[in-house]
Amino acid sequence: MARAAREASERLAGRVRETPLDRSPIFSERTGANVYFKRENLQHTGSFKLRGAMNRILTLDPETRDAGVVTASSGNHGAAVAYAMQSLGVDGVIFVPEQTASTKVQAIRSYGGKLEFFGSDGLDTELHAREYAAEHGMTYISPYNDPAVMAGQGSCGVEIVRQLERVDSVFIAVGGGGLIGGVGSVLKQSGSPEVVGCQPQNSPVMARSVAAGHIVDMPSAPTLSDGTAGGIEAGAITFDVCRAVTDRFEVVDEDEIAAAMRDFMDAEHQLIEGAAGVAVAALRRAGESLAGKNVVVLICGANLSRESLRTVIA
Repeated sequence: MARAAREASERLAGRVRETPLDRSPIFSERTGANVYFKRENLQHTGSFKLRGAMNRILTLDPETRDAGVVTASSGNHGAAVAYAMQSLGVDGVIFVPEQTASTKVQAIRSYGGKLEFFGSDGLDTELHAREYAAEHGMTYISPYNDPAVMAGQGSCGVEIVRQLERVDSVFIAVGGGGLIGGVGSVLKQSGSPEVVGCQPQNSPVMARSVAAGHIVDMPSAPTLSDGTAGGIEAGAITFDVCRAVTDRFEVVDEDEIAAAMRDFMDAEHQLIEGAAGVAVAALRRAGESLAGKNVVVLICGANLSRESLRTVIA
């Protein structure tokens, strides 16, 4: 996977933004560590998801591209696929769960994506989208369960290695496992950092699955971290990769997520979404145990609805 991520990084050059890796004086002082934020909130479409979506479509041959693509997403991946389709002149359909945040729906539509609603859980939406793609002779682009998508997300890790000579610990929000699988693979090959998977208590599916040794089917409650919520496809390729590269998981509650988002926005003067807040919350919990280390927190996105923002700052 690390090699595929490096190939993806070359393929994506000029098509995605190389985002900053900035040292945070405030969070560094609080922890006694050198805390760096990898600002994927500044990526095109406001999320790391563009890396995987763009890489996957770029790997398709011209005939397959002409047939069109289909995807399913709680928002960020859908916006990324819509942006990539528009950039590359590819047609397709994007399915989203019925409760998807209005800001993310608007973002998808703003990039010209054809959008349809289906299901109340991300996994239900994914399964329907796969069936639709098969019935119409189109290519399904998974938000995470695809080696080219995971390699595209891993290009973020390639940048981190280039931007920081030594990484001792990295905090990454986890949903389906594509981001931590891709980035973790690159970082582990380049050194021996501690890779911490971060999940919301209301939907800790990957953490519970890794603990059980197999993908578990469990309900998810509403969470600020909607980008990581929902089930994982049976047989997902990300599971074994995630289990191999993740040293431990931190599961944080909704109050911790909201507090972390407020803290980050006050200190860094940038908007972040709930999934990014999960990683910051895990950092805050670790606190001074990180003293003396070079710590990277992946700020995975900035797409936050006004309704969620009101909840956070209330």
